[in-house]
Amino acid sequence: MSSLSSNALRMVIKALGESPGFDRVLNKLQLVSASPGKIVCELKVDEAHTNHGGTLHGGFTATLVDMVSTAALMHTERGAPGVSVDMNITYMNAAKIGESILITAQVLKQGRTLAFATVDLVNKETGKLIAQGRHTKHIGN
Repeated sequence: MSSLSSNALRMVIKALGESPGFDRVLNKLQLVSASPGKIVCELKVDEAHTNHGGTLHGGFTATLVDMVSTAALMHTERGAPGVSVDMNITYMNAAKIGESILITAQVLKQGRTLAFATVDLVNKETGKLIAQGRHTKHIGN
């Protein structure tokens, strides 16, 4: 496999957001930048992304960690999206409706069968860390 180009990544993210399945929750996600193994996306939090308290839903945060780290893996020389083995998220601050967040995924290591990535969700205006995730994926051999 080979790395997806930035334009191809944009098309993949757009297609996911337009899909009839669960991935359509990503319809407001925008690719900001992409370099090998690192992806930055932006999302303006709206009501569909929130919990009953009006802040970014924890499950949606986990979906962002999953999807943006997978995009970062696809933007490496190997280009393999892999299958999730383990994922954890630490929630530190709330994001409210109307706030923009930056989601930065970085591939830490790709081995023969496993890949490791980290994802930071940051309030674009204040720079406050909202959540941090770590994602381990099986990428074959």
